Amino acid sequence: MTETLVLGGGCFWCTEAVYVKVQGVTDVESGYCNGQTTAPTYEAVCTGRTGHNEVVKLAYDPTQISTRELLEIFFVIHDPTTLNRQGNDTGTQYRSGIYFTTPEQAEVAQALIAELTAANAFSQPIVTEVLALNNYSAAEDYHQDFFERNPYQGYCMAVAAPKVTKFKKTFARLVRE
Repeated sequence: MTETLVLGGGCFWCTEAVYVKVQGVTDVESGYCNGQTTAPTYEAVCTGRTGHNEVVKLAYDPTQISTRELLEIFFVIHDPTTLNRQGNDTGTQYRSGIYFTTPEQAEVAQALIAELTAANAFSQPIVTEVLALNNYSAAEDYHQDFFERNPYQGYCMAVAAPKVTKFKKTFARLVRE
């Protein structure tokens, strides 16, 4: 039995590149969620007028990896303190977000954010939104497995590859090769 959790941590190419390497994650799909438009296109989302976030939808086996572990990875591989921005990528489509499909996932997310805040884990406040998943649609085919198919593309080398390396170093026990 699998569970579904959707995460927005900036460009979905980068987030997907990490989570496809996580033991216990059975499927990763790049997509868009929590906006007003039904089945938006990448071009529409990039305008910032759809309200959608670039996200990855994770299917995972909770007997192999917990929601908390997935979220611990999430808080290491992106900056949860920058509103509508990850590095040079700016706009509402790059906001930090956790989109839950069960009340238990929401509780885990809020508890972890509270722990990180209490521990002063970041120099700025965490701005990650925690909301129920709404209006999800898969991104276009050319976005799926983008890093895997284009490892030497400039953006992938400069932005996605370092995130994959950081994940592997920080969470070696959870790496699936």
